[in-house]
Amino acid sequence: MMYIHHMVRTQLYIDEDLHEHLRELARKQGRSLSELVREALRRVYGGDDVGRRRQTLEEVAGLWRDRDEIGETSEYVRRLRKDTRRTRGR
Repeated sequence: MMYIHHMVRTQLYIDEDLHEHLRELARKQGRSLSELVREALRRVYGGDDVGRRRQTLEEVAGLWRDRDEIGETSEYVRRLRKDTRRTRGR
C-alpha cells in the first residue's frame, strides 16, 4: 500500500490472543498487522478518509452534466452495452 499522506508512528498494547489472531489474519490475507489495525481504526473511527471521499464525490457530482453529445443516459448505456453484447454471451 502506498501512502500519499504523512504517517505517524504510534504504539499500543493489545492482549496476546488478539495479537496472535491479527498476525494469523494478516498472514492469510498477505497483509501486515499494521494494515489491519489501520483499516479497523478507519472503519470504526472514520478519520479524514471519510471527509476526503465525501469531498471527492462532491467534486465529481454532475461532472458530465453539460455533455450534450452523449444524449440521454439510458440511450448512452444501451449503446455501451450493445458494444459488449458479444463478449457477454448474449
